[in-house]
Amino acid sequence: MISSCFLSKLLGLLLILLPMQVSAAESFRVPILLYHRFGPTVADGMTITTSVFESQMKYLHDNGYKVIPLRRLIDHYLGKAPAPAPKSVVIVEDDAHKSVYSDMFPVIRKYRYPVTVFTYPSAISNAKYAMTWNQLRDLKKSGLVDVQSHTYWHPNFRKERKKLSPQALDSIVMSQLRKSKARLETELGGHVDMLAWPFGIHDAYLIRKASEAGYVATFTIERRHALPSDQAMKLPRYLLVNADSGKAFVQLLEGNAVKRNVAY
Repeated sequence: MISSCFLSKLLGLLLILLPMQVSAAESFRVPILLYHRFGPTVADGMTITTSVFESQMKYLHDNGYKVIPLRRLIDHYLGKAPAPAPKSVVIVEDDAHKSVYSDMFPVIRKYRYPVTVFTYPSAISNAKYAMTWNQLRDLKKSGLVDVQSHTYWHPNFRKERKKLSPQALDSIVMSQLRKSKARLETELGGHVDMLAWPFGIHDAYLIRKASEAGYVATFTIERRHALPSDQAMKLPRYLLVNADSGKAFVQLLEGNAVKRNVAY
């Protein structure tokens, strides 16, 4: 028989350990680093030179940061995985620009860093600036790259709302969300259930529609870390620019990012 004294001690130990476990789970702060395009020079406000990107990835590697898949973070928010470890970082890219294949991929392959690419299918194998379906397939085959939705053609939902009736807005929103998901799953396989909002534009209505369309997580643009208090349907991401290098990149990782105004 188990003595009452033993049970009392066991209960006491559990009461001590439980707050420690809860505290650890509640203390995580994960920066989601958002990139757009790369190149030898800064062609526009959202281009990061490949050398700066490589220096950022080297800094993560040399300073004990752990780059985790975005899915790993979302699984925690959905109650499917424990909290991320300290110094966890997530890397994502919006638009599936062709420089992801030529410039970004060799760097992440070097460090074996997982990346999620949010793409709008209308541009793939169509727009000159975008990757092809075969290039996206190559990235997925590497095991390092997940491809998720950025709507079907990257609309500005704020502008659409001003010119459309509520019924017409409903129609275009659901078409953008469902058509993108279906096309990506058909072309690339896998499960598409994460969405990056074009221009970071979102509200309660759009989030509700995303949920109806089968998305379990959506992403905005906000220069702060993802916290335990956040919701999977509205997670912040840092939009990185070329000036986020050196000391500024370190500050960002520490949660003290320089405020920036970036024109899309």
